[in-house]
Amino acid sequence: MSSFAKALSPALREIRILLCQTGQASAGTRQFVLSNYPVIKKHNPDLLVLIREANGTPARVFARFERGVEKHVELDNLSSGEVASKVAQLLTVS
Repeated sequence: MSSFAKALSPALREIRILLCQTGQASAGTRQFVLSNYPVIKKHNPDLLVLIREANGTPARVFARFERGVEKHVELDNLSSGEVASKVAQLLTVS
């Protein structure tokens, strides 16, 4: 079961995923998006999830919280499972 099969914090306003659509370094991030995006949107239908693909872009994910607080993590060369772990850590409000 996905760790994203639940409602995320109401303080979370936006998730922005940047990746390369063909690069090997973004392969894990692409797989993460394919397998987890539907689950995230099902449980958080009002959450803005932006996926930006551009050639040569390093894989990263940004999370924007209330009051404009923004955090991000680098995801280049990680497996889908490692990406899921990093994203889950990022989305927890501390």
